[in-house]
Amino acid sequence: MLFFFTFVTMVGGNPKHDAYGFRYWNNPGSFAEYLSTGTLGRFEGFLGALWAASFCIVGPEYISMVAAEAKRPRVYIKTAFKTVYWRFGLFFFLGALCVGIVIPHNDPTLVKILSGEGEGAGTAAASPYVIAMKNLGVPVLPHITNALLVTSIFSAGNTYTYCATRTLYSLALEGRAPKVFRKCTRKGVPIYCFLFTMLFPFLSFLQVSNNSATVLTWLLNLITAGGVIDFIVMCITYLMFYRALKAQGFDRRTLPYYGYFQPYSAWIGLVGLVCVVFCYGYSTFLPGKFTLESFFSYYTMVGVSPILYFGWKLLKRTKIVPAAEVDLVWDRPIIDAYEATFVGPPVGFWTEVIQLVGFKRGVVDKRVV
Repeated sequence: MLFFFTFVTMVGGNPKHDAYGFRYWNNPGSFAEYLSTGTLGRFEGFLGALWAASFCIVGPEYISMVAAEAKRPRVYIKTAFKTVYWRFGLFFFLGALCVGIVIPHNDPTLVKILSGEGEGAGTAAASPYVIAMKNLGVPVLPHITNALLVTSIFSAGNTYTYCATRTLYSLALEGRAPKVFRKCTRKGVPIYCFLFTMLFPFLSFLQVSNNSATVLTWLLNLITAGGVIDFIVMCITYLMFYRALKAQGFDRRTLPYYGYFQPYSAWIGLVGLVCVVFCYGYSTFLPGKFTLESFFSYYTMVGVSPILYFGWKLLKRTKIVPAAEVDLVWDRPIIDAYEATFVGPPVGFWTEVIQLVGFKRGVVDKRVV
């Protein structure tokens, strides 16, 4: 909807009949200055946007977390991985392109909200799309956008709650979290993990007070750094996995899913992410800008992560498994036995969707138990 809104309005399909096209790319320009002026300032603006985007780019890793609870993991998870990157490319890249088209970076309403002087920070009113709709005098559509943003926020919160709960439960099973988190209800819900996870959403109320907003900024920086480091660990894990496949003569093309352009993609991701995690707090080192508060805000996770890793190695005396000894089979026989119980084809995504509202209830995956 927002992509169509961008295209229709930029060619003149708006109440003001203003075919603005790519006007804002020329005035005030497609790149905003940040901290400095000129070319350096525009590059710093790009880095600032890159860091902000790092907070939002999550999702692909969550697909693997639901594999253990998927009906047909080799079918559904494979399909999900094949589509998620195209969806991410469309939504994030085209979304960023459209935002730069419909609104200038120096829009008065946007600047006031970002500086804290205007109302609407942290709400749908701060959406560049909503601001652009109001500037063009488009009725009704801002309210629809707000409603859709609410569903998006709910969906994201639901996903984060699920993944945080399951992660904590898995850590408890492995002995890396207190045993109390292993407790489950009769239906298999790790209840204490869920309750502990639900304590953290209350931190969002810090945004209500201007004084507490500093604490929220700290949390955002720590979480974002942790997310980037999480992706770094994933790249390293994949490279070790790839090395083990080579050492044991295992053809990865026999797996249900395998990524293209590997291991080069993993190396590119690793180098890029390391650059991001070390450079995102560069503003701290500018002349006259250094403070311990800003330094620890940006780089605490960079120091904590290796301490946790090597501390665990020393405390538990675990070792790095050689490539030739890595278990590449693990629970594969269990998955083989489980998927062998299905004797019919998958019912399909859209069939399962309409089953939620009462249709085609009789169409089910046929299993032999």
